[in-house]
Amino acid sequence: MTDLPIAETSLPGTDAIDAPLGSSTRSAGRRFKDALLGYLFLLPALAAFAAFAYYPLYRLIYDSVHHQSRFLNRPPTYVGFAQLWDTLRSSEFTSGLGHSALFMLYSVPLGLVLGVLLAVAAHRRLRGIKIYQAIFSSTIASSVAVASVIFFTLVNPVVGYFKDVSWLSLDSPTSAMFSVSLSSVWQNLGLTFIIVLAALQAIPDDVDEAAMLDGFGPVRRFFRITVPLISPALLFLAIVLVISALQAYAQIEMLTGGGPAGATETLLFKIADPNGIRALDLRAGLSIGLFLLTGAVALVQYSLLSRRVHYGD
Repeated sequence: MTDLPIAETSLPGTDAIDAPLGSSTRSAGRRFKDALLGYLFLLPALAAFAAFAYYPLYRLIYDSVHHQSRFLNRPPTYVGFAQLWDTLRSSEFTSGLGHSALFMLYSVPLGLVLGVLLAVAAHRRLRGIKIYQAIFSSTIASSVAVASVIFFTLVNPVVGYFKDVSWLSLDSPTSAMFSVSLSSVWQNLGLTFIIVLAALQAIPDDVDEAAMLDGFGPVRRFFRITVPLISPALLFLAIVLVISALQAYAQIEMLTGGGPAGATETLLFKIADPNGIRALDLRAGLSIGLFLLTGAVALVQYSLLSRRVHYGD
C-alpha cells in the first residue's frame, strides 16, 4: 500500500515564530541605513538652503527686532517685536506697498493678456509660422537691464525718441510707474507666450473639432473650451508674474532711480536703498513685510484661482 503524502499545514502567525529572531533586527538596521543614505543625498541641498535661505531669514528677523546704533563700535540692542510692528505700520511700508501694488496692476494683467493673444495668433498651421513664434518668444532671452535700456532710449524725456510723451518727467509721477511697468511687460512677454503656446499645443485637435460641430464660434470656443484647458498654465503664470512684480527693482533703478518725487519707490527699492538713507533695522523690517506679503498673495491667489482651474485626465 502506497503511503500518500501528507499536506503540510501551518497555523496563522507561525511564520513569524519560525522566522529567525535576528531577521527583524536586520530589517530595522537596513531601514536605518537606507534612511541615513537618503539624508546624506539631501545634505548638499539642505546645506544650500541653510546658507542662502534659512540663515538670511534669521538675520532679517534678528535685525528687525534690534535697534542698530549709528555708531559702528556699539552693538545692536534688543527692542522686541514692537519695532517690527511699527515698521509694518509706518509710511515707508505703506507707500512702498502702494507703489508695488500699482506696478503689479500695470504689468501683470497686461502682460498676461498680450501673451495669451500672441500665443493664440501663433497657434496656427501656416507656412513660416515658426518665424513669428521665434520673434514673439525672443524677449525671453533679454535681461532686465537690456529691456530697461531699450525703454530708456525710447521714453527718456531728454534723450529719448518719444520726448513729447514725457512719461519719466517730474510732472507725471503716475505715468512714470506705467512706463517702468511697460518694460517689465515686454521683458516677460516671451515667457508668457512660450508657456501658453505649449499649453495650446497640448490640447487635442478632436476637442476643437467637436466644438465646431456643436456650433461653437471662435470666441465661444476660446472662452468655453480653450481657456479651461489651459487654466493650469494661466494659474502658474499669474503666480509667477505677481511675485516677479513684487520683486521689481532693476528696471526702476535704471529708468527712474525711484523718482520722480519717490513715485516709483517700490518695497524692494526701499529695501535695497541705493541712496543709503534708511537704517538697517528699518530695511530688515520692510524685508520681513515683503516676505509675508509675497507668501500671502501667492497663497490667496492659488486658493482662489485653483477653484476655477481644470486639470484634464
